[in-house]
Amino acid sequence: MLSGRTVFAELMTHVSQSKFQTCVARYDGDYKASRFSCWDQYLCMAFAQLTCRESLRDIEACLRAVQSRLYHVGIRARIARSTLADANETRDWRSYADFAQVSVLRRIGPRFLKTFPPRVPSCLTAPQRALT
Repeated sequence: MLSGRTVFAELMTHVSQSKFQTCVARYDGDYKASRFSCWDQYLCMAFAQLTCRESLRDIEACLRAVQSRLYHVGIRARIARSTLADANETRDWRSYADFAQVSVLRRIGPRFLKTFPPRVPSCLTAPQRALT
């Protein structure tokens, strides 16, 4: 019988939910999200990554197998394949990218930034117009 917290719940205690919510608010990620929040989506995707799930069907089956313990992990919504698919398709990816950057910078510190300054990927910059 499980007497304490799950390993996944222990791992997620190291993730700052307030910083995540700041990143989500910057891009208005929870707009019109009534039941399945960005935090729920993040927890589901983190669980899928850590348990090597390969598809939405696989994620759904695994999370439904532990449905009674999801609340204690922090996932408040009922998980369905269509809900995950809709969230992955419509939510802005930049809030998750910002959170990943904030999390990494918090761990590695400013020493690394002096050595390797961050660069903006070319796919995020505006195209340069040729002067004629």
